[in-house]
Amino acid sequence: MKQVSFSVTFPDGIAHPLHRRLVSSDDVSRAELLMWGPMGTVTTLLWCDGGRDAVADLLSAVGSITTTAFVDGSDGTYAFVHQTEYEFADAVLDLVSDSRIVFLPPVTFRDTGTVQFEAVGESDALTGFYTELTDLVEGTIDRVHEFDRRPASTAVTDRQQTALEAAVAVGYYDVPRSGTVEDVADELGCAGSTAGELLRKAEAELVARATESG
Repeated sequence: MKQVSFSVTFPDGIAHPLHRRLVSSDDVSRAELLMWGPMGTVTTLLWCDGGRDAVADLLSAVGSITTTAFVDGSDGTYAFVHQTEYEFADAVLDLVSDSRIVFLPPVTFRDTGTVQFEAVGESDALTGFYTELTDLVEGTIDRVHEFDRRPASTAVTDRQQTALEAAVAVGYYDVPRSGTVEDVADELGCAGSTAGELLRKAEAELVARATESG
């Protein structure tokens, strides 16, 4: 099976009302649909990179919402949203329901007008979906790789994570660089050679994970 990343741009006539509002918003640039369903009684979990008031304004564009509960996050706002319908265009919902593939969260809406999402299925089913999708919208395939049910391993140790955080704090990853390995070592209370080794191993793991499967 394959896992495919898509980017699409919906024409204004079939774009979701929340996305149309997002494109014109000065306070929110990204909204992620984290969980959704079932179809009968729609309950979704949404995350936006804005404050409560900005997210409330964004959601006011969706007429089918019955209740909303906000939860503050460290980098944005979560919203539990109850709706009577999804408010996607019928053509989009029909395409999704008739497809022989599975969609993975999140669905990311950006203020540029694009929507990004991933799907899993057999090659012929994904190809058929993409063909029908691009009859409706402008779309591209960003990435294709083999699907693996196992989550990516978290091979960066706690100590390596702490070293990375210290490196960011002292400006080691600034451009141009304003901190040194010795500065990281001072933050960690260890020798410079130890700090350097922690950073190299963490960086090697992160690069490997970022480039695996193409």
